[in-house]
Amino acid sequence: MNLEKLTTERRNQETMNLDEMTVEEALIKMNQEDQKVAIAVSEALPQIEPAVHVIIDAFKKDGRLIYMGAGTSGRLGVLDAAECVPTFGVDPEMVQGLIAGGQKAMTIAVEGAEDSKEFGQEDLIDIQLTDKDVVVGIAASGRTPYVIGGLEYAASIGAKTVSVSCNKHAEISRYADFPIEVDAGPEFLTGSTRLKSGTAQKLILNMLSTVSMIGIGKVYNNLMVDVKPTNEKLVERAKRIIMEATTCDYQTAADYFIKADENVKLAIVMLLTNSSKEEAETKLIQGNHFIKNTI
Repeated sequence: MNLEKLTTERRNQETMNLDEMTVEEALIKMNQEDQKVAIAVSEALPQIEPAVHVIIDAFKKDGRLIYMGAGTSGRLGVLDAAECVPTFGVDPEMVQGLIAGGQKAMTIAVEGAEDSKEFGQEDLIDIQLTDKDVVVGIAASGRTPYVIGGLEYAASIGAKTVSVSCNKHAEISRYADFPIEVDAGPEFLTGSTRLKSGTAQKLILNMLSTVSMIGIGKVYNNLMVDVKPTNEKLVERAKRIIMEATTCDYQTAADYFIKADENVKLAIVMLLTNSSKEEAETKLIQGNHFIKNTI
């Protein structure tokens, strides 16, 4: 596909005089363009839903969620993967982000890295991809060779594949079991896909990871019950979560937080079921780690 045919590369007729706008006018126009993104993502929900089901199934079978992309797309995947660890208390291996050019590409562009299909395959081989895993290829343009190479390799070993692109009829969609395509229109600044396209991708990745984690019991009501209290702020948040989930007072929450070895979910089950730590652990295992299955 030629670049000029891509929505993400077209000039936005609403911003042709961008360099003549006042700061206020530019901010208003940018905000107006951004508002189109959530609407565009809503139209892709029927494509996003089956991808979430596949990720949930993979997690239940000890499979992993692997994001891969180049540039902004890769950075967004790395970011979402990193945030899953403290938010849901998962092992860093469970959700991973791969970026063309490796970790140094997070801050400095690595010339030519995204143009190699072989690099995409090699990165998946390096993490020992299996048929239990799900690979999500992210590319605003929908044509990045690094991503296509990764999706091809993933399919060749039986792993499920998802693609996220910001152009309709994207090339990477042909390589994915579950293609997701969002068209939010041309960028505010021509070709700057870190803007509307990046926002659309971030929204979709939020959905893929968060709703999948809900599907394996990482959430009780709307509380992050598997949060990792790795700093003072998160310790206090953990205690507040225990209070909210059980309607107990602060001191009780603090006491059970300690009794449960700082495991928020365990503390909640101990309080809700009047159980010892050991009994609560058994209840959670029997309930597939869903708090509501223990009550």
